[in-house]
This record gives sequence, C-alpha cells and structure tokens, in this order.
Amino acid sequence: MIDISAQPSQQSTRYRFVVPSIAASVVPSAPKAVLPYLQLARMHAPIGSWLYLLPGLWGIALASAGLPDWRQVLLFTVGGVLVRGFGCVVNDLADRKFDARVARTVGRPLVAGTVTVTGALVFAVVQAVAGLLVLAAASVPAAVFVAASYPLVVAYPFMKRITYWPQAWLGMVFGCYILAGWLAVAGRIETPALLLFVAGVFWTLGYDTIYAHQDKADDVQVGVKSLALRLGRATRPWVAGFYGATVVGIVAAGAVADLHWTFYALFLPGVAHLLWQVVTVDIDSPADCREKFMANRFFGWLVLVAIVAGRVF
Repeated sequence: MIDISAQPSQQSTRYRFVVPSIAASVVPSAPKAVLPYLQLARMHAPIGSWLYLLPGLWGIALASAGLPDWRQVLLFTVGGVLVRGFGCVVNDLADRKFDARVARTVGRPLVAGTVTVTGALVFAVVQAVAGLLVLAAASVPAAVFVAASYPLVVAYPFMKRITYWPQAWLGMVFGCYILAGWLAVAGRIETPALLLFVAGVFWTLGYDTIYAHQDKADDVQVGVKSLALRLGRATRPWVAGFYGATVVGIVAAGAVADLHWTFYALFLPGVAHLLWQVVTVDIDSPADCREKFMANRFFGWLVLVAIVAGRVF
C-alpha cells in the first residue's frame, strides 16, 4: 500500500475535520506503547488513506440519487483508514529486510525493533477485521467484496520482486474500493462503476509511478522493480497517457451514469491539475516527486465534488 513517510507535524495541521487527518493529529500525543503501532499503520501520514478512500467515495457518490448518505461516507472513511493501515503493516512485514537497507525506511518500527513480527501480525489482523466490521455497518455486500480483495493486498508487496508493473497491481487494490462504494449503494456492480474502476487503476499508475521515482536509487540497490525504473526518461509521456486514460474513464462513467452537465464543468479543474503534474514534474527531484504525489489528494477531492454536483443537479 502507499506508505509515504511524512513528519507528524507536517500532516497534523491539515484537514482536521476528516478522519485520516484526525488520526494523524493524535499520533504525536499517543502513549509510548501505542505509538509504534500507529506509525506502523502510517497514521501519521494520511496521504495513503486519502488515495484509498476517496475513490471509494467516488463510487458511493456516483451510485447515489442525490447527496450521498453521510453515514455511509463516514463508515467508508473509517473503514478505508483501517484497511489501508492493514495494508501498510503487511507491506512492512514483507519488506522489513529491504527497509533495513534503505535510509528512508530504516527507522520503521519493525526494522527499529519497537514492534515485533508477532505484534505486527496481530495488529494487521485486528485492523483487517475491524475494517470489515465497520464496512459491514454500511453494507454487508461491500464488506464481503473488500474482504475478497484482501489477497490482492497481501500479494502487493511481492509484485515488485517479480514485475516492473507493481503499480498496476496497486491500482487494482485501490480500485476495489470504488466497486465496493458503488456496491454499497446500488447492490450490484454496473457499467459506470467498472468504468470508474478502470479510471482509478490508470490514476494509480500515474501517481505511483511519480512516487516511485523518489525511491529509484534505493530500488536498484535492494533489487526491486518499479515503473520508474522500467520507464526511465520516458516517464512523462507514459504518465500523460495514464492520466489521459483516467480522464476518459471518469468522463465515460459520468456519461453512462447520466450526470448533469455541472459534473463536466467542475471536473475541468481536475483535468488541469493532472496536466500540471505531467508538465511540471521533475523525475530527478525526490522532493518534487513527493510534492506531485501528495497533490493527488486534491484531484481526488475535485472528482468527488464534481460527481456529487452532477448527481445533486
């Protein structure tokens, strides 16, 4: 799962009114015994939660007749944070030997010894089960669907050992939350949800390729694969293609779902945002790659607002 490490002070002052950042804001004051587990679940760095749960909210909004049910939104938000935390723990368990060889990850709890392997396994199971229980309160079929995606979550850390396209696997993992969101409202998966799923996979391919460029030197050192290494200097046109497919998929989903014209008008800033990323990203600057990657939460919000407006009007 997305596991970018940010300082708690950077994340805790933003967007406190929503669950991911509320979680981030409590990390610095957490009891000493609990803190390593919160860090293991990346509660101090909510960007991964944003990128997982926002597409799920797209699915809920697109399937709704008007404004989404606020209870479903809240439950999917809490559930998304827990499922993402589960994925981060699985990722660290699988990668702990690699993390010990990389400066950026050497301080992670499993490497530092502040959490044992057994403790991490128990914590992963607790989050996985708790996430499903929360989602079941919103929709049992959606919870069952997310449970069915857990093997994809567990397999993801191993994809970078066998393919240069682990980002595609991550896209499917994150895209499952789109389908779960639609399923929670509609009760069955239909064409608009599938189109939105495809768009979500391509979006993940774009932003996670940018993300991977900040780690490419370390990836070569430890011997793992990524699209950043596969594409190299050709990254910009490929990311442009991934983002172009994202835009086409979202517009097609809106058209098939018969959204109001306000959806298309409000989606234009999102298109401009992706274009800005493609034009300005510096793949040789880890700081810039991080900035562009982090900015994708704004794209997620722009899409959500556009879909809600298209349904309300």
